[in-house]
Amino acid sequence: MVFPVKYRRKAISDEVEQTIIEVGKGISERYEIYFVEIGADENHIHFLIQSVPKISVEVIVRTVKSIMAKEIFKIHPEVKRILWGGNFWTSGYYANTVGQYGNEEVIKKYLREQGKEKEYKQFYHGQLRLFDD
Repeated sequence: MVFPVKYRRKAISDEVEQTIIEVGKGISERYEIYFVEIGADENHIHFLIQSVPKISVEVIVRTVKSIMAKEIFKIHPEVKRILWGGNFWTSGYYANTVGQYGNEEVIKKYLREQGKEKEYKQFYHGQLRLFDD
């Protein structure tokens, strides 16, 4: 999943990256949404997320975007000034799923190649989980 920052502003500092990691860990503890990889490319965040089939992409997006934005604004009020007091994320997003033609390695390669033209920085890598269902 790719979430652009509102107005494509450069609001993702090293401190905000750490907050994103910590908030992601909290989301993983409360929901069946696990962050396999998190990276940034100046003005948007890439998430490689694993979840269960019963949770729709829309629910994952809504959960991650809302919780992340609330916590970022709470912990880093200076970010709200950068974004003129508005939302942290744009209303849109990009999502792709891992399957026969888009396996985990293909998705990871896509994320890493984002850095060829810009400054992509992976700042979190978690363990892929296997579910017992």
